[in-house]
Amino acid sequence: MESIRKIYKIGYGPSSSHTMGPRNAASIFKQRNTNAAGFRITLYGSLAATGKGHLTDVALINELQPYKTEIVWKPEIVLPFHTNGLKFEALDHSGNVTSDWTIYSIGGGDLADESTKQSQENIYELHSMSKILQMCQNSGKTFWEYVEDIEGKDILAYLSEVWETMQAAIHRGLEEEGLIPGGLALPRKASTYYIKSKGYQGSIKSRALIYSYALACSEENASGGKIVTAPTCGSCGVLPSVLFHLKKNHDFSDAKIIRSLATAGLVGNIVKYNASISGAEVGCQGEIGVACAMAAAAACQLFGGSPAQIEYAAEMGLEHHLGLTCDPVCGLVQIPCIERNAFAAARALDSCSFAMLSDGKHLINFDKVVKTMKQTGRDLPSLYKETSEGGLAIFMKDEE
Repeated sequence: MESIRKIYKIGYGPSSSHTMGPRNAASIFKQRNTNAAGFRITLYGSLAATGKGHLTDVALINELQPYKTEIVWKPEIVLPFHTNGLKFEALDHSGNVTSDWTIYSIGGGDLADESTKQSQENIYELHSMSKILQMCQNSGKTFWEYVEDIEGKDILAYLSEVWETMQAAIHRGLEEEGLIPGGLALPRKASTYYIKSKGYQGSIKSRALIYSYALACSEENASGGKIVTAPTCGSCGVLPSVLFHLKKNHDFSDAKIIRSLATAGLVGNIVKYNASISGAEVGCQGEIGVACAMAAAAACQLFGGSPAQIEYAAEMGLEHHLGLTCDPVCGLVQIPCIERNAFAAARALDSCSFAMLSDGKHLINFDKVVKTMKQTGRDLPSLYKETSEGGLAIFMKDEE
C-alpha cells in the first residue's frame, strides 16, 4: 500500500475522479508537450457520461491554457483497464498528432495505466486489516502508531495540514448561502441546519450539528471549493464532520484528532489497495461506504476503543453501505451525494457506539466486507456506476 497521503489529497471539487484526476493528467501532458500548438482529449465511459456535470471539460481546458483544446466525448466506449479513460493528443499547427497518452482516473484523484499501477511505491508490508490488527494486538500498539512507524513523524505534520483544510471547509460552508452552481437550483442548507440546531437539545441537537457540518463540507465541494479527499471529493464531508463534531462537543484535542486521521487513512488505504474507492468502478459504496468506515474507526479510537473495536466499527461502516449505487442527477456531485454525506456521518457515529458496547468480537471481519464490496461493485450494472443512466438520474428526468 502507498502512503496515506494519497488518500488525503488537498484540492478543489467537485469530483476527485472526474475533476481532480483529469486536471492532474492534463498538467503532466502539458509539461511533456510544451511545443504543441494545441491538444485534443477524448473522454471515455463514465468520464464522458457525467463529465459535463463534474466540470471535467472546464478543468481540462483551464489547465491547458493558453493552448486551444478540443474535447471529444465517447460515453459509449469503455476501455478495458478502467471506465474513466482519457486519451490526450498533442497537435501541431497542421492538426497532426505529435504525441499521445492514454491514462485513467481511477478514483481519489489518482492516475494509473497498465504500467503505472505496477510501479506504485508500496511502503506498507501488511495489506490486510486482519494482519495489521494481529500485529497491533501482539505489539500493544494501535493503528495510528503503526502508520507513524511506517511513514515517520512527518505524516502527522501533513495530517495537521489536512485537518486545518477540513475545518476551513466546514467554516466556509456554514457561512455561505444561496444556490449551488450546476443548474439544479439546489440551495445550500448547512447554514440553516446549523442555526436550527441551536433551538434543540440532546440527541436532536447533536444530529442537527453533525448534519450541518457534513452539508457544509459537501456543499463547498459541490461548489468547487478547497477540500480534502477522504477518500474522494464526493465523500469528503463524512470524516471531517464527525471529527469536527467530536472536537466541538466532546473536547477532543487537535493532537488526538490528527492521530485518528492516521487510523482513518489506514482504513481507506486497505480498501483502496484490495478493492476500489472509485464510484465509477464499484458504485457509491466505494466512496460513501469507505468514508463511513474511516469516520467510524476514527471516532472509535477517540473514544478509547481497542484495535478490535476500531476494526469492528470500520467493518460496520462499510458493511451497511454494501450495494450503494452511484446515480448522480445530471452528473453533478449534488443529488444524492450531499445528503448521503450527512447520513453517513451519523451512521459512522452509530457504528462507533455499537462497537464500543461490544468486546470487539464479531463474525464478519473487515477484510471479508472489502472483498464483498469489490465483487458487488463488479456485479453492479454500469448504469449504477457514475454514468447517470439509471436510478435517481433517470427518474428525475421522467418527472420533468
